[in-house]
Amino acid sequence: MIRDDLAQLVANALQEAQRQGDLPEFEIPPVPMERPKQVEHGDFATPVCLQLARPARMAPRDIARQVVKRLARTEYVGQAEVAGPGYINFQLNENWLARQIEAILAAGETFGNVNIGQGKRIQVEYISANPTGSLTVGSGQNAVLGDGLAKVLAAAGYDVQREYYVNNGVHSLQMEHFSETMYARYAQALGQDEPFPEGGYPSQELIDWGKEIAAEVGDRFLSLPRQEALSSLRDLGLEKVLASIRHDCERLDIHFDRWFAEQSLYDESHFERIMSILRQGDHLYEKDGAVWFDAISLGSDKDEVIIRSTGKPGYFASDIAYHYHKFIERGFKWVINVWGADHQGHVPRMKAMMRALNLDPDWLTLQLYQLATILRDGQPVLMGKLLGTAISLAELLDEIGPDAVRFFLLSRSADSHMELDLELAKKQSNENPVYYIQYAHARIASILRHAAEVGVEVGDGNVELLTHPSESALIRKMLQLPEVIETAALQLAPHHLTYYAQELAAAFHIFYRDCRVVSSDPADAAITQARLKLALAAKTVLARVLRLMGMTTPEQM
Repeated sequence: MIRDDLAQLVANALQEAQRQGDLPEFEIPPVPMERPKQVEHGDFATPVCLQLARPARMAPRDIARQVVKRLARTEYVGQAEVAGPGYINFQLNENWLARQIEAILAAGETFGNVNIGQGKRIQVEYISANPTGSLTVGSGQNAVLGDGLAKVLAAAGYDVQREYYVNNGVHSLQMEHFSETMYARYAQALGQDEPFPEGGYPSQELIDWGKEIAAEVGDRFLSLPRQEALSSLRDLGLEKVLASIRHDCERLDIHFDRWFAEQSLYDESHFERIMSILRQGDHLYEKDGAVWFDAISLGSDKDEVIIRSTGKPGYFASDIAYHYHKFIERGFKWVINVWGADHQGHVPRMKAMMRALNLDPDWLTLQLYQLATILRDGQPVLMGKLLGTAISLAELLDEIGPDAVRFFLLSRSADSHMELDLELAKKQSNENPVYYIQYAHARIASILRHAAEVGVEVGDGNVELLTHPSESALIRKMLQLPEVIETAALQLAPHHLTYYAQELAAAFHIFYRDCRVVSSDPADAAITQARLKLALAAKTVLARVLRLMGMTTPEQM
């Protein structure tokens, strides 16, 4: 990236000034390179000379002057000057900037990629909702954040595996309640006076699935022993839940490399293996008829139950076995789990688990997110899955569409509160950022179609003719995408894409306002060709950032 090249130029100049004796010897720190908030201050600026005042025992401006006069000449630096108390401001060469249009077009769908990951194999596990019903809006947030992280990390050079963890352990309380609920709904569909179970799930979809199963198999399960019937109805219900979840994921264009079943941890003896490891490490003890994990001694705030007094494994038993499988069996050195903020209290025990398995706790990242508030007519919509009042992800997709769901649920940092205004998300106007961004892409497609209709093709236009401030501003904004991808990957913050997309769309709309792209005047043929190249490059970058956000790239609107 040009930012890193500039930082290296400054470091080299500092070293040269030391070599020539104009600066004293001191350790040269990493050179920060920033984008000034005010355009008149240039494209980049570094405050490194302010940081060096003490070790150099010189005024920052004097250090900066020594650096500027020793900067190597490059084709991309137009001007470098000392500014303020000791900043060095850089202005990029305008001809070099214009030529980057060719680089963007050559890179195509790979433009913006960086390689901080260097092919490192990592896993992102997301959604992983309890399979007791269709996905809710909260799970939709998980889906959008997790998939956004996976896309950004892949663009940053990581080898990313996407995984959904299916919590289908037959010993879990959720599965017990789900089984009882499915039995009740199935029996009720056949006219039986079966009471709704305590702790059951009251949603309409389980009623519907009970009716579907009754229609498919008749009353055969009513004559079976109850536990056998519960087991069969649990499995049939799970098939319907997972089919619903897969359908919602497909509507969001989310695809997993693996759907990992919790029950396999027990069927394939992974649970027994981790119990043996924990016992050998003296990490288990018995109390009140249960087996406990000694998490406090490993940095947690409390110990955790591994095997309940009933003899059934606790939730944390599956967590340990599952992560043993991720790290030991499959060899991942970095795993990112996307969880709701209500799991904050589980973070210390997960780190304790890593230490107990002799794994580096930093290999596990728990990405927590705050649940969004859904606004309808300006008022919050109350939601609660156990109350049967949760808005399903499918309902949200039906109401505002997959693109709006992905954009708005990605538009804030994971740790900040978010409001999704349904009325705004449905507006077909520039007030709606989804419309505003996608309209820029569609407008470019329209320009290119019009050019083809009047016989003008995107050919060998001379991009160095592009000197209008709005043209230069658009090129500068396009060239920021690699930095945005790097920042999003390093901070695990794909919401940066939503802000960048709006800024890029705004830069294009301003260019379109100020510069006629296709002119019928033969005297303007050369600038028309150049501007068509710029428009095609802008379409390429807009499409790239839309796809990174998991959104479509409409050709017309």
